[in-house]
Amino acid sequence: MEKQLLNNRYRLEQHIGSGGMAEVYLAHDQLLDRQVAVKILRPQFSSDDEFITRFRREAKAAARLSNPSIVNIYDVGEDNHRHYIVMEYVAGETLKTAIARQGKLPAARAVAIAIGIASALEHAHDRGVVHCDIKPHNILLTPDFFPKVADFGIAKAISAATATTSSTIMGSVHYLSPEQAKGEKITLQSDLYSLGVVLYEMLTGELPFSGESAVAIALMHVQAKAPSLADKAPELPLLLDAIVSRLLAKNPTDRYPTASVAIQDLKAVLRRLSSAELDDETDQTRLLPRVSAGEQSEETAVLEAPYVPPASEPPAADKPSRKKFFLTLAALLAVGFLLGLFFSYGKFWSGAEVKVPNLVGMKVADAQMQLTQQKLRVTLSEVFDDKVPAGTVLGQKPEPGTVVKEERQITLIVSKGRELSLVPDLRGLLQQNAETQLQRLGLKIGQVTEQEDKTKNPGTILSQNPQPGSQLARGSVIDIVIVKAQAKPVVVPDFRGLSLNEVKIKLGALKLALGEVTEAYGTAYPSGSVADQRPAPGKEAKEGDAVQLTIARPESEQPKQALVEFVVPEGAAAQQIQVVVTDARSRRTVYENAHKPGDRIRTTVEGVGSIRIQLYSNGRMIEEKKL
Repeated sequence: MEKQLLNNRYRLEQHIGSGGMAEVYLAHDQLLDRQVAVKILRPQFSSDDEFITRFRREAKAAARLSNPSIVNIYDVGEDNHRHYIVMEYVAGETLKTAIARQGKLPAARAVAIAIGIASALEHAHDRGVVHCDIKPHNILLTPDFFPKVADFGIAKAISAATATTSSTIMGSVHYLSPEQAKGEKITLQSDLYSLGVVLYEMLTGELPFSGESAVAIALMHVQAKAPSLADKAPELPLLLDAIVSRLLAKNPTDRYPTASVAIQDLKAVLRRLSSAELDDETDQTRLLPRVSAGEQSEETAVLEAPYVPPASEPPAADKPSRKKFFLTLAALLAVGFLLGLFFSYGKFWSGAEVKVPNLVGMKVADAQMQLTQQKLRVTLSEVFDDKVPAGTVLGQKPEPGTVVKEERQITLIVSKGRELSLVPDLRGLLQQNAETQLQRLGLKIGQVTEQEDKTKNPGTILSQNPQPGSQLARGSVIDIVIVKAQAKPVVVPDFRGLSLNEVKIKLGALKLALGEVTEAYGTAYPSGSVADQRPAPGKEAKEGDAVQLTIARPESEQPKQALVEFVVPEGAAAQQIQVVVTDARSRRTVYENAHKPGDRIRTTVEGVGSIRIQLYSNGRMIEEKKL
């Protein structure tokens, strides 16, 4: 399929990945002149309504979102029964590939990536979307390790996800929340559980649960406790162990209430990690070969919900003591967590001062890392910018060079890239109404093509490119095809005797076109005037029809033709022969070739008025004839 042109716009250049239901290609968007990734539904699913619905759902869910940590969706469509999604091309690797290559990641890097994923979830959750399939395979890393969440193929609206219960499980089994494994209601906390699994895997290089079958692993998510992070990586801060434990809580209400709350705790941990660890990331991680973004090695599973036996009730006499024990344990954990959080914020009593660095022009991930190293806090403010790439710092508050206390909050103003507008459905609208609607969206009408359609009103839009639902940068154009107006009948006047220029002016006024122009000799009309026309005078034509004209010429200008014959004279064994014609119009060579003595040359000549034909041999005239 490589090098094919999809929907007359996207040229497929290279196969870069495979998923459970689609193939991914690097492509060139010929309309906007940029690289994109195109996900095409596998042929065996093209007639399966369930897969097509899921495929389209991915595009619709992601198209509602605009965040630096979410892969942008540009277009969705169908071409010759091939369903496709066009998305942002991320030239990096998946988080799964990075973990497989490195084992566990440096703690600071893992926490920074987790903050990026949580930021994407916060944005999605605020807009009513639960991803439902967070896993390292769906996290793309740019070359500077900035995470971008992809694949909203089984995403659900929060209202629908929380209001229904299903007998099937959708998601990747190693990263399923307990409620997903049981086929119960899904909430935004389900995504946070999956984030906890991903963070655990980044920090340890291992999954918290593994087994011989998907059902066995699903049961572990429901019943088993994950191995302690402190046991796997004792060098990590205890606060990080508490964060992972809270994310992996079996009961959704025991997890973080929102992604934003989790982000604050993760940022606190990032500030506690030593500067030495942040600086110890060697060039080796940056120089290792990349794997094409979009790859996928673990399928999203659809499982029958396993039977989960109810927990056995303790004896009645034992309930009060157990309840007291758990309340005490919860209090101790809460106190420990708050103390860790307090100390994680660092020198509240310190008077140490820091000079704010210049972060403008840096990637937001690098800017965040630099501020964290200098024990400064970070908040982000996003704005659209037509010239600065998404994820780049546009400005900062306080200004560079300002001296502040440690733990001062620094606001980074980050570009969201060019503002995108959703292409509306213009079909059925009149062109002028479409122009008004597009103006409000910052878009314009581009090329307008007319097409006949007797079933629709003239001026009505029949089709458009790009298709409805696509996303375009403000200022972009949309080409349209409109119904051609019915041509009005025109009575053709008598043009005979008029000059060609006079006729052209009259044709324009009548909305008629100039057709083929020929010449006639020896007519009764003055030279250069119209001697004949088609259609004839008084006949009817339609607006836009062509009128053919015959222009009068004097008989003396009528071309004459004659067949002339020469014999190559004696002389040189090889002679360069030329036949030259001179008439009232010009002097020109009509024949040229090499010959030997005695060769006979025959050629047809044409001219106007007195015609003279000369034979040249090796540049010397040797014979002349006249017509």
